[in-house]
Amino acid sequence: MKQIRIRGGYSLSGNISISGAKNSAVALIPAAILSDDTVTIDNIPEISDIDALNDILEYLGAKVKREDTIMTIDSTSIINKEIPEEISKKLRASYYFMAALLGKYNKVEMYFPGGCSIGARPIDQTLKAFKTLGATIVENDGKYTITAEELKGATIYLDMPSVGATINTLLVATKAKGETIVENAAKEPEIVSVATFLNTMGAKITGAGTSQIKITGVEHLHGGFTEVIPDRIEAGTYVIAGALLGDNLTIRNIIPSHIDSLTSKLQEMGYPLKITEDTITISKIDIKKPVDIKTLGYPGFPTDLQQPMTTLLTLCDGLSTIEETLYENRFQNVPYLEKMGAKIKQRGRTILIEGVDSLHGEHVVATDLRAGACMILAGLVADGETVVASVEHVLRGYDNIIHKLQNVGAKIELEEI
Repeated sequence: MKQIRIRGGYSLSGNISISGAKNSAVALIPAAILSDDTVTIDNIPEISDIDALNDILEYLGAKVKREDTIMTIDSTSIINKEIPEEISKKLRASYYFMAALLGKYNKVEMYFPGGCSIGARPIDQTLKAFKTLGATIVENDGKYTITAEELKGATIYLDMPSVGATINTLLVATKAKGETIVENAAKEPEIVSVATFLNTMGAKITGAGTSQIKITGVEHLHGGFTEVIPDRIEAGTYVIAGALLGDNLTIRNIIPSHIDSLTSKLQEMGYPLKITEDTITISKIDIKKPVDIKTLGYPGFPTDLQQPMTTLLTLCDGLSTIEETLYENRFQNVPYLEKMGAKIKQRGRTILIEGVDSLHGEHVVATDLRAGACMILAGLVADGETVVASVEHVLRGYDNIIHKLQNVGAKIELEEI
């Protein structure tokens, strides 16, 4: 067990460099096994979710080599066997193997994926895509056996623009016969990165990043190379840290357009931002105007930044609101913010946040990955000492977060308990 101890109130200045995107890397790695050769992925973040995917690759018989941020995957010796529950439940992204193995071998056996408990996270849209392409699905006590005599291209309309279902459809359709059209596809940058990677290996995918994606199936994928895009959620989290405590804090190695929805809200609050091609520099301000936020799929305000943003809104001058449209259980951070002095009322999927002058240190819990980021930000800005328990969730998704914050002036330590 690990916890994080923070002494709050210290200014943050200097530079934070953003790592590869978690939500991109965890899809690119399963996508790699569709290749009939060796592939290389650079800018892999050092997070525990990558370790979990590495375990699945090695369990299946892939030859994996990791050096610094580079991962090389040779899938030529893979054995398509059942992926047991003890490794599939470690993270939500394990279900990308479901699509990749089905696409490559026309059969997959694995258990329901894991991940943070932030509300219902069904895989019905993914299963709908598999069925539409010709697969038969048998579910028994959480274990899925999915088979297809032949996968054939078809038109798939997603009931909602799900990132996971869009990526899974790309993976399974890449080797299906004929043309597959995905309607109402999600548009996130991570989807574009997966499509680009598959295309470097010989796939024929167009339209990624729009609501309609076309995939023309191919028989073989050769080797390829890709670099993981910068993590827009990590970038947004540190930009929010700069809004709370920054003294010319610069966030580097980012694609600013990927977090336009956040920076526009910060500017609405009164923050003067210095934005270049790959950096954002931000400092705290005395008077912060309240704002209203509604989480949406990209390019809207990301649900993954909703909880970190809540910390900042607790210290605004006036009443702010956040409406969470994607996950019904993504306010688990609220009771802990209230414990630290925040004034928040929940009404269904909306929270009303009345700004206070300050927060105070407490013992709190990281109930999930982004709630953990919220509590760390609260600890950084709070008076006194804050201890954040269950931080394994945070280590799943933030590469070297302790060191990065220490380097810019935070008083923060990771402790074994």
